[in-house]
Amino acid sequence: MTHVALTIAGSEASGGAGAQTDLKTFHQLDTFGTAALTCIVAFDPKNDWGHRFVPVDPQVIKDQIEATCAVHDIDTVKIGMLGTPVTIDAVAESLTEQAFTHVVLDPVLICKGQEPGAALDTDNALKDQILPLATFVTPNHFEALSLSGMDAIESVEDLTEAAKRIHDTYDVVVLAKGGVVLDGPDAVDVFYDGEQVVELRTPKIGEERVSGAGCTLAAAVTAELAKGATPLQAAQVAKDVVTSSIEHRQSGHTPFDAVYQRAYQA
Repeated sequence: MTHVALTIAGSEASGGAGAQTDLKTFHQLDTFGTAALTCIVAFDPKNDWGHRFVPVDPQVIKDQIEATCAVHDIDTVKIGMLGTPVTIDAVAESLTEQAFTHVVLDPVLICKGQEPGAALDTDNALKDQILPLATFVTPNHFEALSLSGMDAIESVEDLTEAAKRIHDTYDVVVLAKGGVVLDGPDAVDVFYDGEQVVELRTPKIGEERVSGAGCTLAAAVTAELAKGATPLQAAQVAKDVVTSSIEHRQSGHTPFDAVYQRAYQA
């Protein structure tokens, strides 16, 4: 029997991020992928490739999760883009009802400051309602700053401190992503599970972010956990998968490239 994993995430029509990338990653890792869509995101080629965002009705989200879990035995889920407080309400309720063993959260934060409004409300709802249900979280540099409460993350030592603070605050396994942001020749991610700190390093592939890398990393963790890997084993495989996906990235008419998982071999 093939192991099954669920992604609860947005649709990104060009295929470079979101649920589309999650499903490709699950497939590449021999995991049967299922998806509950939370929103529809489409690039706007007439507006500097900005994001056009349409939320899915909360009841429809809950219906998708209910149906998927009725069809398959699923104990591992990845949470991606949610986008609104009412969406977060619906997903939190479904997570509680299904009692998943592994909840991997890619904590997509959208508020760049503390200004009041929809973005801050959404981020606060994510921290209050989803993070307490997560078992594994994969923050990028900006998200690690926000979740740790630190003023700056400028070194691997800082990233390690951020990972420890996030673990201690939310009681989750943390894979904090340094990516191309930190100085040095390597892309460094820090794993921390409350007992061990492990630095995962690969040489940087350019200095620009690649669309879908964060989705790929969290989805790879999810697929490996679904197959029975330990959190550290899942993180190590995920690092290899995302590195391969960046190396074999897909170019388009956008000013940025997208990951492509096709070349990874276990």
